[in-house]
Amino acid sequence: MSGDSDCTRTSPSAGSPSDNELLPDRPKYVCSLSPDLVTKAREELQEKPEWRLRDVQALRDMVCKDYPSLGTCLDDAFLLRFLRARKFDYDRALQLLVNYHTCRRTWPEVFSNLKPSAIKPVLESGFVTVLPHRDPQGRHVVCIRPDRWTPSNYPITENIRAIYLTLEKLIQSEETQVNGIVILADYKGVSLSKASHFGPFVAKKVIGILQDGFPIRIKAVNIINEPRIFKGIFAIIKPFLKEKIANRFFLHGCDLNSLHQNIPPVILPEEYGGTAGKLDISAWNELLLASEEDFLHDFSELVLPCDSSPHDLLVSGDADEKQCDDSLRGMKPQLYYCY
Repeated sequence: MSGDSDCTRTSPSAGSPSDNELLPDRPKYVCSLSPDLVTKAREELQEKPEWRLRDVQALRDMVCKDYPSLGTCLDDAFLLRFLRARKFDYDRALQLLVNYHTCRRTWPEVFSNLKPSAIKPVLESGFVTVLPHRDPQGRHVVCIRPDRWTPSNYPITENIRAIYLTLEKLIQSEETQVNGIVILADYKGVSLSKASHFGPFVAKKVIGILQDGFPIRIKAVNIINEPRIFKGIFAIIKPFLKEKIANRFFLHGCDLNSLHQNIPPVILPEEYGGTAGKLDISAWNELLLASEEDFLHDFSELVLPCDSSPHDLLVSGDADEKQCDDSLRGMKPQLYYCY
């Protein structure tokens, strides 16, 4: 998680023997990856253990030079999340880190007072949870169930807050940083009125965060029990998706056998044809609520370069404001047609 910036201190060059003397408060990084995951990180993420701290120091120096007022944590373990998410490309990792903080600044409805206790009603509803067992590739499965949300109880932004905190908790694990996650979204019972809350503005913000503003690797998005209305929802989302992410969406309908081709029954609850017992949300809720202190950090205001805007940093690609407005005007006809 983010803490105070160290950019006001002198940043020594990589490999300097005086690192610990100059930065006494910075926790020393200890790798928790298994030998197999070290090999996987080397092959898939271009992570070389012998160069790891040098790479972290290079990113740290770039932050201090280009964004001295970013107010970000500069610990080795924290910066490694961004390097891994961008396969150790320094420039792309730096942009991701800046986007991460820009997202927090530009959407106060989501990021103000962001802590587990503030979204307890969402957790208790079962809208989002994490299955207790990882898949064969070592990936956590995040289960999202929109039918558990009652719009009259709280706005859609509360659901987004719950998802974000779930991802923040998951990404603390180095294993998840390397393996990524899988999403299972159950759209059973999603009505037209409920779908209309997820318009182009919200869609663009959420997609921008997941694609360009958060250091996590989303390896697959499995949609189950999607009604005809989902065609309209996906029509809203797709313009903002990069091709690589769009290709990771799998629509299974009511076909559990199709779902089981992507997520084995042994880790799925009975509700999805699995053998792992009834879906239990209590364990994940307890874990997240017990992590309150992890999220009590004051993120400083991001100082943007004079030739950039929050929009430029938040969302990259072809989706601009005009496209969002055009999609908004066309949203309801699409939804009604699909319904």
